[in-house]
Amino acid sequence: MNKLKVGVIGTGHLGKVHVRLLKGIENCELIGVFDKDFNKSKNVAEEFNTKQYLEIESLLNDSEAIVIVATTSAHYELVKKAFEFNKHVFVEKPITVHIWEAEELVKISEEKKLKLQVGHIERFNPALVALEKYELNPMFIQSDRLSQFNTRGTDVAVVLDLMIHDIDIILSLVKSEIKDIRASGIAVVSDNIDIANARIEFENFAVANVTASRISQKRMRKMRIFQKDTYFSIDFIEGNTEIIRLLSHNNLPKGGYLNLGEIGVGEKKKYVVYESPSQININPLQYELQLFINAVLNDTPPPVTGADGLKALKVADMIIKKIEESISRAKISI
Repeated sequence: MNKLKVGVIGTGHLGKVHVRLLKGIENCELIGVFDKDFNKSKNVAEEFNTKQYLEIESLLNDSEAIVIVATTSAHYELVKKAFEFNKHVFVEKPITVHIWEAEELVKISEEKKLKLQVGHIERFNPALVALEKYELNPMFIQSDRLSQFNTRGTDVAVVLDLMIHDIDIILSLVKSEIKDIRASGIAVVSDNIDIANARIEFENFAVANVTASRISQKRMRKMRIFQKDTYFSIDFIEGNTEIIRLLSHNNLPKGGYLNLGEIGVGEKKKYVVYESPSQININPLQYELQLFINAVLNDTPPPVTGADGLKALKVADMIIKKIEESISRAKISI
């Protein structure tokens, strides 16, 4: 079997998880790890029986592809350096802090024909993957992503830390350009925005109402999607999906559903059908890493491209600017 030689940059909490999962991918050869904190990389290298690199250039020389799991502010320099060594890159979300950085990286990857995949892991959550067989045409989306406070991620606004997951999913589902964005938010326990809400309106009249917080007592990661005759409820934490559809007799599924009732009479009669697709047994992080490795080995586009990451970043940036404008107006009025 042809194996891809992969190196990992960043061995913090999440980087360690990447290392463990890469070790379990058949067509991946984990060649080693690097971290500017030598103690961290040493411990991870010893735990997973791989090589600790003390120089990033040596790791890049020995690798065919690089997985970058560093702080967001370091993404630009690390990805650019990997590209200088002509290496394919998987970088955790968000792609970068600034739009110009992401634009430059996308341009380089295209010019050099190097794969650039952004780690928007929720695209591969079993609850969302379960909807692949359904036709989605969302007209209203309600998304809530609430987390308990953790110092990790506070180097950026919650919009880039958490909300960008849902922004990416929404942009992948709604096939329309954005018409308008309204947003509000506030910094509570960090120097950046800790809680935010945005209303995204699209040219096709679809609307997404998105809330993200990292100062909640309980975790919640849910998305509800409404479209003509269909309601989807997605729980990203539990990996569960519930679906309620209005179907005519001719369109009823062959099995695996509950009939909740009927609406209308005669030819216009429709059945209220409840479905809960079986959970798909995949590890989302390992699955997206596997798809990245496959894309490199098979020379196919990665499932979440650098351009996708840039698109999500642009919307996140617009939301942050709208929040900053509202905060400025509030200060002026006081």
